[in-house]
Amino acid sequence: MFLEAKNALVFKKGNETLMIEPWGENSFRVRSTMEPNFIDRDWALTEKINHGNAKISVTEQGASIINGKIEAKVNNNGIITFFKDGVKILHEYHRSYDPSATKESCCTKVINRQWQGIIGGDYKLSVRFESNDSEKIFGMGQYQTPYLDMKGCFLELAQRNSQISIPFAVSNLGYGFLWNNPAVGHVNFAKNITEWVAECTKEMDYWITAEDTPAKIIENFTAAVGRAPALTKDYLGFWQCKLRYRTQEEVLSVARKYKEMGIHLDVIVIDFFHWPRQGDWCFDKEYWPDPKAMCDELHAMGTKVMVSVWPSVDKKCSHFYEMQDRGFLVRTERGSNQTYDFNGDCLTFDATNPEAREYLWEICKKNYADYGIDMFWLDNAEPDFNVYDYGNYRYQMGSALSCSNIYPLLYSKAFYDGMKADGRKNFVNLERCAWVGSQKYNQVLWNGDVQSTFECLEAAVYQGQNMGLAGIPWWTTDIGGFMYGNPKDPAFVELLERWFEFAVFSPILRLHGDRDPHDIPPLDKDPNRGYGGGYLYTGQNNEIWSYGPEAQKIMEEQIKLRESLVPYIEKVMKEASENGSPAMRTMFYEFPNDQKCWDLKDQYMFGSEYLVAPILKAGLTSRDVYLPAGKWENIHTGEVVEGGKTITCDAPIHQIPVFKKK
Repeated sequence: MFLEAKNALVFKKGNETLMIEPWGENSFRVRSTMEPNFIDRDWALTEKINHGNAKISVTEQGASIINGKIEAKVNNNGIITFFKDGVKILHEYHRSYDPSATKESCCTKVINRQWQGIIGGDYKLSVRFESNDSEKIFGMGQYQTPYLDMKGCFLELAQRNSQISIPFAVSNLGYGFLWNNPAVGHVNFAKNITEWVAECTKEMDYWITAEDTPAKIIENFTAAVGRAPALTKDYLGFWQCKLRYRTQEEVLSVARKYKEMGIHLDVIVIDFFHWPRQGDWCFDKEYWPDPKAMCDELHAMGTKVMVSVWPSVDKKCSHFYEMQDRGFLVRTERGSNQTYDFNGDCLTFDATNPEAREYLWEICKKNYADYGIDMFWLDNAEPDFNVYDYGNYRYQMGSALSCSNIYPLLYSKAFYDGMKADGRKNFVNLERCAWVGSQKYNQVLWNGDVQSTFECLEAAVYQGQNMGLAGIPWWTTDIGGFMYGNPKDPAFVELLERWFEFAVFSPILRLHGDRDPHDIPPLDKDPNRGYGGGYLYTGQNNEIWSYGPEAQKIMEEQIKLRESLVPYIEKVMKEASENGSPAMRTMFYEFPNDQKCWDLKDQYMFGSEYLVAPILKAGLTSRDVYLPAGKWENIHTGEVVEGGKTITCDAPIHQIPVFKKK
């Protein structure tokens, strides 16, 4: 039964109510519920936009709703088909009796929207669409897979260390699809079916837009979920980091040496376990006796200071019992009262609780920001758990199965809201995870604790492109990877050099990693203390001079190249703030009419002008590069090449192929 509604198409059959309404230019929001009313949550669709005026028609065969380029038709069994300019782009999968259908007439009883009641609770929801053999699917955030095109992939909709689930897909058929639901689940872009699953939810909620180009799809998407502000030039140079600077004197000595070398540090980073215990959120005074003086000296060099903050709260820390009494911690449904056990018996701060967010910020303001700390590194932001047993955790917002994916966004929001209230305007934070719209909270993302291998470098190139299509323009990596790199190993030094050359043409240039071997004695004067800023291990040195004179020279030249690009990158970041354009762009984003560009994954555009072709295998000193039609200048040689063809480029150890569009 189709019902009258203001500017929306509403269909009701049995206990299900389906609603399709305009939600921005050439876009729909589609919701369904088995309850009497829809819940009052927009989830990722936070921005105020012009919803448009729908054209709705109802006939004996069904109904249709049109918003510009996009049309949805619903038959009398509630099966939806979407069209762009009259051409079918997406159709629900239904294999049960339907007299109005064609191939859906078989009776395997697989239906398009399946609600499975959870005893005593909500529903497990499966939403199914027909697959298309010619379709390519991009975006979806960051997964540890060797693919740019996600067609054929099974993707968990859940947050993990180095996995960032942002459920927005861009199709080469001319549409973008947002699964507007923070529940844990999965999506299967299989050859025979596309299936979205939420393990625990109250309603179906997705958003779809239809456009002629990927750029316009991203523009519509970010208009609905939010855009990053313009990232300014004082963050676009070189960031120095390692696991881990153990004292303020170590930090200052590194910064002073860079200054003597004439290399400007935009940011220097103080990593984890500078605190007494997790959840204290302060410096261990024995090793950081005067944070204000440290910040003052670094600021005089023009360097911003970032400090690591974890959401884990040790039961022996100074804030545990107050946080527990006030309901500020994630709960377990069964078993022991613990969520994390790395160097402590911990529970996790509940970012879904607004009071808990305010509480955390006030502590960090007092113990960090008031000393002059400029930026916060929100690590373990998934949050990291002992075991990713989402059915065993509960937030204030609900069971982890129903809402866990939104956690990193709200963790970021705690610091965004606090810093805005503190009067800060031009600030940036770093986080290890995100959800849809995290970019609007001034958040840089990185690809997590990946290994130091060429395989991880290759995956990073694909991840950066898909993160851009998922709305995240501020993204980075640990140059050289995080784990197992030894500065004395020539094979690792080669990887580091190639990774650094790639990172110059990424949104943020950040040198970080845990370098082997772990044979540096702890600083702690009392080895039995077992906690505090001096007891934990540290990795080997990770500054550019730590890898030998040849590698140092290469990285110095690469930093100079990056500095020369800053005015251009600033323009790219301004464009991202205006229309959502990524900084790292797939080739088809800039050249959607060149079919070859839809198949390329190991080269990309940095902004609209620079074509970047990283070296992704050990020992390579040349590679093939495809140049779309037009003229392209090799930035290293000045040679101008006519495009529309694939060429072989030299790639000596000190540079990767990069071409500027003329």
